Amino acid sequence: MDPQPRFDVLDPGCPSRTVLRHLTDRWTPLVVGVLAVGPARFGEVRDQVGGVTAKVLTQTLRSMERDGLVSRRAQPTMPPRVDYELTTLGLTLVEPLDALRGWAEQHADEVLEARSSYDLGPEPAPDGG
Repeated sequence: MDPQPRFDVLDPGCPSRTVLRHLTDRWTPLVVGVLAVGPARFGEVRDQVGGVTAKVLTQTLRSMERDGLVSRRAQPTMPPRVDYELTTLGLTLVEPLDALRGWAEQHADEVLEARSSYDLGPEPAPDGG
């Protein structure tokens, strides 16, 4: 018999649920996409992600660093230079998040069409029905 899984994301009390929430927040997948090509400075990440404030990006990067997904390396230069890089664990996210991004890009038209149709409301029932 297979042993019970140690973590179950469908269990409300399971810590894997908070991991999943972090990975699917608004900015983490985008940061992973930027850092997948190699280390980057804060400003480079911000510019490539687009639309994220410095405060929110700082919070995202710190959270990712805390979770072991990103490493932060400060260079002793003037002015100080800080590079961010995916860790070995962070690199394991590249493929699944690329697949998710690809799905979103491939099906965006269909989703937008479904939203538009939904927002129009139900079609009127035919006479006699």
